[in-house]
Amino acid sequence: MEFSIATLLANFTDDKLVAPKVLEKKLGCQDRTTLRKLQIALDALEKIGILVKDKGRYRRAWDDNLVEAKLRCSSKGFCFAIQDKEGTEDIYIRECHLSNAWNGDRVLVNIIKEGSRRRSPEGEVRLILERSNPSVLARVKQEGSQYKAVPLDDRLLFELDIKANGVELEKAIEHLVHVEVVRYALGPYPPLGRVAQILGSDAEEANDLDIVCCKHDLPRLFADVAHAEIDGLPKQLRKADLKNRLDLRKVETIAILPEAVNGSDRPLVERAFTIESLKDNKFRLGIHVCDAAFYIKPDTALDREARKRGTTVHLGETILPLVPDSLARDRCSFFPGEDRLAISILIVVDEDANAIEYEIQPSVIHLDRYVTNAEADPILQEMAGHTELQGIPEWWRDVQQQQYSSEKPEAISEEIAQMLEQLFALSYSLQQRRRENGAFELNLPPNQYGICPSPYQDEGIQGVVSACSHLNTEGMLSEFVILANHLVALHVQELGVPAVYRVQPPPDLDEVEDLIKLASNMGVEILLDDEEDVTSVDYQDFTEVFAASTCERVLTYLLESTLKPTAYSTIPSSHFGLAMECYSHCTSPLQRYPDLLIQRLLHAVFDIGRDRKSTRSKDRVNLHHSSCHGQITWNVLPPDVHHEFESDFSSVVGHLTEREKLVQEAEADLEGLKKAGLMKERTGETFQGLITGVQSYGFFVEIEVDSDRRGPLRLEGLVHVSSLKDDWYEYRRQQTLVGRKNRKQYSLGDWVEVQVKSVDYYRQQIDLVAVGGGSEAPSTDDDIDYRPRDRNYDYEDDED
Repeated sequence: MEFSIATLLANFTDDKLVAPKVLEKKLGCQDRTTLRKLQIALDALEKIGILVKDKGRYRRAWDDNLVEAKLRCSSKGFCFAIQDKEGTEDIYIRECHLSNAWNGDRVLVNIIKEGSRRRSPEGEVRLILERSNPSVLARVKQEGSQYKAVPLDDRLLFELDIKANGVELEKAIEHLVHVEVVRYALGPYPPLGRVAQILGSDAEEANDLDIVCCKHDLPRLFADVAHAEIDGLPKQLRKADLKNRLDLRKVETIAILPEAVNGSDRPLVERAFTIESLKDNKFRLGIHVCDAAFYIKPDTALDREARKRGTTVHLGETILPLVPDSLARDRCSFFPGEDRLAISILIVVDEDANAIEYEIQPSVIHLDRYVTNAEADPILQEMAGHTELQGIPEWWRDVQQQQYSSEKPEAISEEIAQMLEQLFALSYSLQQRRRENGAFELNLPPNQYGICPSPYQDEGIQGVVSACSHLNTEGMLSEFVILANHLVALHVQELGVPAVYRVQPPPDLDEVEDLIKLASNMGVEILLDDEEDVTSVDYQDFTEVFAASTCERVLTYLLESTLKPTAYSTIPSSHFGLAMECYSHCTSPLQRYPDLLIQRLLHAVFDIGRDRKSTRSKDRVNLHHSSCHGQITWNVLPPDVHHEFESDFSSVVGHLTEREKLVQEAEADLEGLKKAGLMKERTGETFQGLITGVQSYGFFVEIEVDSDRRGPLRLEGLVHVSSLKDDWYEYRRQQTLVGRKNRKQYSLGDWVEVQVKSVDYYRQQIDLVAVGGGSEAPSTDDDIDYRPRDRNYDYEDDED
């Protein structure tokens, strides 16, 4: 098991001493080589004063002058250390103070010069905590008898010597290669690498999946020891496995799939649903999540692999899973006719969709059948008015017509049909209830996952539900998933135990004020209820106003850009997009590591949690049930277990947020390469497009291209100001370019006709030329930015 200094130091979250044996277990150091590496790292950290040794154990020596940050460099050699804490200043690092750190590395920085009003503070890299480039994409060149690798990423300001490893390096000259770093730069010695794979003569010839996996260092295989652990797990449920579990096998249970399963294929199905009618117009909704924590124990090889990956990677039709399929699909995934272990969230809901009470139980369920979208969507459509849903976008209606003309779904039983009707009705009610609480939705076009914006059927990476998500069966289930995530977060918060929460802070007020000005410039007036505070209700009002305007798409993009990124945290905090004060992720434990951590916590609470203040007390509470909320005045978990969870969660939340960002970048990269490849073939063609952004160096245009995916493919290109030959264009601060003489303008929200000029495949840049469109500028020049413009300006840095 390879570990980084960051991973090692994450085990020191307070001033307590940690024994080497504990570190060996946590880091998976089992053989002599890794044990020796661990000891070398401990000795080195002690020598430079990061750790202190006391009676054979170690503790962290905290220094207020040392700041943990991520290094970000530009192609021109400027580097800044970006701190994780919001509102902190970026620290300028001179090249002579990088200590051989590379772009993207996580580092400890020592502040050597305080900042002023106009200058950033300066620092020097004291310690490299974690390397972000264990491999690089590069071109091979030959210098005499030596081969060198030149990284394609121009923010990596170095070349690597290439070590011979059996690859015919003569054939790799001027080719794109995947280079694994054998040794980072050390003193006067340059970095050393070996060619792992020759990808092609250039990026276009290389496989786009290879490019993305190499660029982001995404592992495609699991270690042999992880597979060996799976082989040692029981293939069938044993009687002892069912002990202390709620038996729900006789309750009618279904799971929703996007499409039918071929033969004996086992899809990854993490969630199943039940709904039972109770007295007084109440229902008991059951959301059953596969019990992955039963199989994946802490500090095992499987756990370390999952922790390192953080989340599943969805690269088109290729999935890089969190855990091997032999465990996820064969033992954990719900399959019709087979018993499965689950964590069940059972919610009693009244006719107004209020969650009256709920309980969380380890359970065993029996899936009765899969229901596909093709089988269930007609019921959804019929419930929505017997003809068609109101407000369905044209692209969705066309897709549905094509789908149902080509597919003839099997008839489903009356019992299943009634169950689906109840689920659909409840989902609509929950959606309405969520909106009443202040949540908002964005009317965004479909992405690579289709209508539902998330492969996990929840709020997605942006933290906001798509308005289109309720247009099909899968999307409607998002209401149940979000509800389950919310109730579990609320429950663990009420229990007073450590947890991993999903948080999203409110947008910055100044960015929202800029949005209001831009909207006003486009003829759309929006206001804040409180001029000093931004709320989710404000955004709900914004989306309603936007929907009635002719500029909805552009304004929605601008609104989306003001949202703060979501993150994982050990501190319960609000989630802006969902308008919830407490939220977690717990419904995809086979695809996200935080969900697995929440399952482990719940097991600990139910297995060893204290349900009363002392052994002498007769008043017990039900730790499974919401009735215990407000009744607990003691520590539920034993002190050592509580501390272990607290320490573990604190050490991993930053890593999980970083991994999620990296995966998002990788998925966007693959999508960008596919778009670039498609447009490369259509160079010279003209399209109608929408101006979605204007800068001093040009304007961005979104165009739609027919593709084989659901709905049209939307992509963005740049019309550079240097290509506007008919006049000299000035930049207005309200995102408008205006011609000095002809008074022609290109403004946010304008429709233009553009021609594809050129495509840079690797950079995923599409250069366009305006051949028509634009509008007449008003007579006033008050808002023109008269700063001189260089028509040969390098706009790439501005984009960054």
